[in-house]
Amino acid sequence: MTYDLMVNGKTYAVDVDGDIPLLWVLRDTIGLTGTKFGCGIAMCGACTVHVDGVAMRSCVMPVAEAASKQVTTIEAIGNTEAGARIQKAWLDIDVVQCGYCQSGQIMSATALLAANPKPTDDDIDAVMAGNICRCGTYPRIRAAIKLAAEA
Repeated sequence: MTYDLMVNGKTYAVDVDGDIPLLWVLRDTIGLTGTKFGCGIAMCGACTVHVDGVAMRSCVMPVAEAASKQVTTIEAIGNTEAGARIQKAWLDIDVVQCGYCQSGQIMSATALLAANPKPTDDDIDAVMAGNICRCGTYPRIRAAIKLAAEA
């Protein structure tokens, strides 16, 4: 079946089964590889994208469910005010170590700032708890979110 996906402000007509996860359509059909595969069961956060402004796990979201919604990936998150602030803070704090989880981390952090411009430590911990970083950059992630909130 053909679905019209609105991704990063552009419409893509994709001919795929409706139950294919959005992640694989983004990566393999459209060619946007910034969104990563981690666990496949929505537990690690590496596949986080925004769907109508809400952070969602694309590894478990059927493409048919995303078809009528605005999808934003890491490739375009810097075009938003909160995303640009988060990306700058990530660089200023030097958050990244291996980098594999970082697109999901940035997507979750951006959704947090867009919804709550002045998050507390508890707010940050609650939202970011679903994003796993094997390198343990959690203190730098929290510091970057605080820096972005102050900007």
